[in-house]
Amino acid sequence: MLTRHPSIFIAGAWGDGTGDDALEATNPATGEIIAVVARGTREDAERAITAATAAGPAWAARSPFDRAAAMVRIAEAIVDRREELARALTADQGKPLVAEAYDEVDELVEYFRMAAADATRLEGLMPPSVDPGKRILAYRVPRGVVGVITPWNWPYTMPGEMLAPALAVGNTVVWNPASSTSYCATVLATCIAEADLPPGVFNLVTGTGAVVGDAIAADPRTAAVAFIGSTEAGRTVAARAAGKDVLLEMGGNGPLVILDDADIAAAVDATLAAAFLNAGQSCTAGERILVHEAIHDRYLERLATAVRDEVQLGDPLDAATTMGPLNNEGGASKMDAHVTDALERGARLVHGGRRAPQLGSPTFYEPTILDGVAEDMLVAREETFGPIVPITTVPDMEAALDIVNASPYGLLAAIFTRDLARGLRFAEAARVGWVNINQSTNYWESHLPFGGRGGSQSGVGRVGGRHSLERLTELKTVVLTLG
Repeated sequence: MLTRHPSIFIAGAWGDGTGDDALEATNPATGEIIAVVARGTREDAERAITAATAAGPAWAARSPFDRAAAMVRIAEAIVDRREELARALTADQGKPLVAEAYDEVDELVEYFRMAAADATRLEGLMPPSVDPGKRILAYRVPRGVVGVITPWNWPYTMPGEMLAPALAVGNTVVWNPASSTSYCATVLATCIAEADLPPGVFNLVTGTGAVVGDAIAADPRTAAVAFIGSTEAGRTVAARAAGKDVLLEMGGNGPLVILDDADIAAAVDATLAAAFLNAGQSCTAGERILVHEAIHDRYLERLATAVRDEVQLGDPLDAATTMGPLNNEGGASKMDAHVTDALERGARLVHGGRRAPQLGSPTFYEPTILDGVAEDMLVAREETFGPIVPITTVPDMEAALDIVNASPYGLLAAIFTRDLARGLRFAEAARVGWVNINQSTNYWESHLPFGGRGGSQSGVGRVGGRHSLERLTELKTVVLTLG
């Protein structure tokens, strides 16, 4: 019998919340229930916002260096619990322990260290006045209570890129993690709780987004909402948070363009990282592979060999495993539907295309390559969010750009070419927020501005280093009249 794991942290104390229901945390690799956590209620969310509101003025009044020291303490607690965090991530999300889980924990440490450093360097302005007897100060202040709503695909780093900067600049936080990875969220929250923040500065309420996340977004005491997740859920959050500042990081389909002069070996390596990191469950995953017709056959042959030889699907605890199961049945069903639709519409299955339940769970899915993907196929029009390489042949860069810019998404794209001028022309013309030249779509650095292009379905605002801090603060103007 599994006991209910305390998973609601409000005003500095752990509890089970006010509801009678619970969420079962299931290991996607085995189907085993590994923990039972609270299914938070609207009342729990409201209590957390009350605590955050009460703690706000004193926390905002602390010096940036004091708050930075607290972020460093959180980072140190994460380092101390590295093994526990990594194993909880593998058990709850399905990431391979050695290939991915330790790396995500290590990146989480950097988010808190980076926020600590950036918070002590956040500067204001002293613009001139038309009146020589006045001085103008414009400096950044925290927004207040920030609601943080995060997804299951990166249960540590996605919260880290919101929680760390929000706390470092003096906001208080109410966090609602994805219900399917709530258990590992409680382990991260334990690290934050160990840093001795004042009660109410950091609050965690597990539960469904439709209940807890909705209450956080809609509550008038919430000053800002930081959301990472699907486009559909992001639109709902934005509507419920009307009138508040919102930071939305949403979907993408990561087009990867490979031109006729590309380094094919490097492009194949990048494709593996783009399609199979986190079993393809990433908003920057390469879900449109646009290959120049002159090199298509050589690229495909080399890619098929690499997938067979290098992508090791299996037990996430096995050090040899490079790809684990999909996190949930919904993701596996979507893979089924997209592969079936593509084959019925004329695509060719080169590799994979099936589940691998013999490995321990029905959510294991073979790394998959589809060739001859056309624009009318689901795999071309929607986010598959699974381990798939959908290949479309293009005659030139202009045709590839047309496909990239016709997409409703605008998060990230990548291109492989030896001609850096072509690469730069592509980068400037692609209507996305980030472009990698001669690198995988899944490459990014946490201090750089990251987010979707305006007008797309990929979000609003930028995260990354000081850019997150600027978004989670606002300018206050003070006019001083000299005596």
